[in-house]
Amino acid sequence: MIPMHEAQGIAASVRTALLGHPHVRDVELVGSRARGTPSPLSDWDFVVDVDDFAVVAADLLTLVAPMEPLAQQWDRLGPADYRCYMLLLAGPRKVDLIFPGEPHRREPPWAVGAETLEGIDRHFWDWILWLAAKERGGKGDLVRSELGTMSEHLLRPMGVADVPGSIPIAIADYLTARERLESSLGIRVPRLVELEVLPVLRADGYGRPDST
Repeated sequence: MIPMHEAQGIAASVRTALLGHPHVRDVELVGSRARGTPSPLSDWDFVVDVDDFAVVAADLLTLVAPMEPLAQQWDRLGPADYRCYMLLLAGPRKVDLIFPGEPHRREPPWAVGAETLEGIDRHFWDWILWLAAKERGGKGDLVRSELGTMSEHLLRPMGVADVPGSIPIAIADYLTARERLESSLGIRVPRLVELEVLPVLRADGYGRPDST
């Protein structure tokens, strides 16, 4: 469990970073962190009330810079009735900034190439950390459904034919596919996000299984 002073620090950092913007009216912690019922891997969900979403969205890179995110991205597959900007902070700490009332169109599966592989990597580690938190929270049906979605949108475009049956298998399949693609594309994805997330997952019982 995250100590209370650290939890308060994360919430304060997010609020401080965003509330300085003239078009941000309020930032509210919601979800399991607000209720005091998180699992150790639970994310931090904040509802951000704005009066000009386009301006705030354009300024997000600058606004969140003081938090020194390891990765940041818009959720490609979120619900239709809000937009979500996802951050991974050191720890790792997954922070979701939710903008209600902003319509979102589900994006297609990733197109794999030298210019997209780093974005795919950020998406995978954010997604797999979220799935591990849901599994720890007893939401096995959701995890199985999301592994199917991960297969369709991320792993299959990378050449992984089968839907992974578990989080460890998804990790193993991803690492193998990424290594193969790095070799064929002649690039290497930075390991900063992986080195933050994977040790925590392995300590929590996840990792590369002996066999798939």
